[in-house]
Amino acid sequence: MKDEKFQKKGFNTLAIHGVGEKRKPANALNSPIFMTSTFTFENLDHAERTFSFECDDYVYTRGNNPNLRELERKMALLEGGVDSVAFATGMAAISSVLFSLLKPGDKIIAHQVLYGSSYNVIKKLLPAYGIKSEFVDLTAVDKLEEYLGDESDELRVIYFETPANPSLELIDIEAIVELARDRDIKIVVDNTFATPYLQRPLESGADVVVHSATKYLSGHGDVLGGVAVAKEEDYIQSLKFEYMTEFGGVLSPFNAWLILRGLKTLGIRMEKHQENAMKVAEYLAAHDKVRQVYYPGLPGNEYHELARRQMKGPGAMLSFELKAGLEEARIFVNRLEMIKLAVSLGDTETLIEYPFYMTHRDYTEEDLRKLGLSSKLLRISVGLEDADDIIADLGQALAGI
Repeated sequence: MKDEKFQKKGFNTLAIHGVGEKRKPANALNSPIFMTSTFTFENLDHAERTFSFECDDYVYTRGNNPNLRELERKMALLEGGVDSVAFATGMAAISSVLFSLLKPGDKIIAHQVLYGSSYNVIKKLLPAYGIKSEFVDLTAVDKLEEYLGDESDELRVIYFETPANPSLELIDIEAIVELARDRDIKIVVDNTFATPYLQRPLESGADVVVHSATKYLSGHGDVLGGVAVAKEEDYIQSLKFEYMTEFGGVLSPFNAWLILRGLKTLGIRMEKHQENAMKVAEYLAAHDKVRQVYYPGLPGNEYHELARRQMKGPGAMLSFELKAGLEEARIFVNRLEMIKLAVSLGDTETLIEYPFYMTHRDYTEEDLRKLGLSSKLLRISVGLEDADDIIADLGQALAGI
């Protein structure tokens, strides 16, 4: 009998080995890349068994592929779901999940601060198909409770990111789930910033978790991908074969292979990412040219205690505002040398951007005033360089304004 302590494996072990993985072809340590659109059958009987799901063989990569299935099973394992569906991009995952859960006449509410493309899908695209949408402050759970008392008959989905992009607000997943528990409302959480290493929303009661696998899951800025993980097998089958395959947002086998490679180092990368982020946040918070730093790892942050309760760590994303005006802030960004001005996040390189001039440009100045946010807000994805070098680059740029 095996020692019980070896039965429950840790996150890093699962990310590398999975559970019960089949022997790989030719005894390869890593899976080969199955770059094929089509799979063949031994005979018509074999084809019939495959099409009727009596066996696990493959038909066509738009529906299934060995690399995709390996990624889907591993992501389900890491997030604590029954299974998952891989997509070509994070937005393919998000939009497919929302369309799979909503029909004309239904309503979705979302947190008022979201990634720009998610915001546009919910604000503009869904209403074009007869689906009502509204943005609310999901950090105010008491107000949400009042809202649900009046609006829950047609409400079918509550959607949010935690931490939110780019405000770094945290939303209490368990509190939202508790309010929705006795209503026919699905909770969908974008876990891109935290990753399953730092946060597992399904274990807090969420119904579906979505990721832009382009970011931390891959971790190297060289791939596009998305994943949706859920707790119900029937829902996963519907999402995969009624939405992913029919909308056609299939992930390529090569990209699945790259994301699987990234997952092997996800845990150790996230530890280093957030170790660097804490040092950067502390440096910026103490700098006399910085007005405010938004990072839940800082003890003075309003979400610090929720981060300690809900997450394994505060992550590696932070935002901040300079005391200077916009023109001086632009000079600051242009003076950066090692830190790159770019969209995206979760790469080994440290990246900086102006969200409300770049990824979140559809938020108007009036929207930002209502949210208490500034168009001058800067967002940093803290990378894996030596922390002293990241800080030195920030320091020399700040010295020039």
